[in-house]
Amino acid sequence: MKRQLNCNLPKPFNLFRSGTKMLAIATLGLSMAIAGCKKEAVKSNLLTTNTTTIALPGTPPPFPTRNEALVAMQVYNNHFYNQYGTYGPSYKAYYWKDDGHTGRMDFWTQQEAIEMLIDAQTINPSTDFLNKIQYLYNGVRDGYGTLWSSNIYNDDVVWGSLMCIRAYHLTNDGGQLDMAKNNFNMMWNRAWDTTVLGGGLWWNTNNNTKNTCVNAPAVICAMLLYQATGDASYKTKAKQIMDWMVAHLYDTSTGEVKGAIIPNGTITEGALSYTQGTFIGACDLLRSEYPAVDYLGMGKKAMDYAKASLCSSAGGILNDENGNGDTQGMKSIFARWACQFVQHTGTSSTYGAWLDLNAGQAWSIRNSSGLMWNTWNTRTSDTQVLNAFQTTCGVSMMNNAYLYH
Repeated sequence: MKRQLNCNLPKPFNLFRSGTKMLAIATLGLSMAIAGCKKEAVKSNLLTTNTTTIALPGTPPPFPTRNEALVAMQVYNNHFYNQYGTYGPSYKAYYWKDDGHTGRMDFWTQQEAIEMLIDAQTINPSTDFLNKIQYLYNGVRDGYGTLWSSNIYNDDVVWGSLMCIRAYHLTNDGGQLDMAKNNFNMMWNRAWDTTVLGGGLWWNTNNNTKNTCVNAPAVICAMLLYQATGDASYKTKAKQIMDWMVAHLYDTSTGEVKGAIIPNGTITEGALSYTQGTFIGACDLLRSEYPAVDYLGMGKKAMDYAKASLCSSAGGILNDENGNGDTQGMKSIFARWACQFVQHTGTSSTYGAWLDLNAGQAWSIRNSSGLMWNTWNTRTSDTQVLNAFQTTCGVSMMNNAYLYH
């Protein structure tokens, strides 16, 4: 199920013309073969180029300073940000897909890179970052239109809607709010289905699998829409999705969040950092609205699972998840929602040192220009062409850790 893309097309609606997608990844600590909701949009030289593995240091690297977190975001922008024209009285921009500037990032990874910039703006606010968020949003609108019904992948639509609603909370741009609402509503109308497995959102319009990568971020997006609009129907939808996930994809004994289930009830994907992380984020946002449900306990158990089972060793460095171009940036998504959970629940004494360790380790393997790839036990190459998604992980972890510091 590989998705073929032509990232050089001027109007990237062509990116939505695809056959199928594929995941072929072996993740440390995962005992089952997994396939499902990753879209291999970017081919990385990292997958075929030998690297020199270095042992993790006996003494943990120092936790990066807030200024270093700022520098990490600035370095990323210097390498990948492209401002390419005007949109009405404003500008438009996108992130290049790699350091060779061979085309724009794929749709969903572009949204996640913009979310990383939103994170950085939260920690180190500046007019420059805020403007770039607006211009990148303009680039999404310019490249893909305001309604993404041509995209068959419901998770893509959710990632884009989530970026828009998070941007709106910073900019108060009504266009961003409308784009978030309209695309979420379109996705919900075609994806929510109670006739198979009693509920849940389909991953794509083929209606053959229901995956955490669409359901968990949809909970987050719906709750943020509720906060922005006061429309309680979004809160209700978030609870419906979460009830279904807890019943079908969440292991109450271990805290593992399975990645996908098919209509006959077979689980086809295990836990990955971004699905574990978005489930944690969903628990965080639902806690105060539904106090009768132990979302705090679920979130803690999901955090405990990630700390114990999604790392090279318990409480150690997060797995590389380096299977393809869609998996390489997943730690950035985990960092975002895990750190928000720690901030909002006051659990830094339990999880802070572990997350700090990962932030320090990521920064310690930066290359001479300050870029960090996603394999955190190996110094980032100075000679390889790095893709823009694999280099989001360290930036996200460094910035989001300051939410609880």
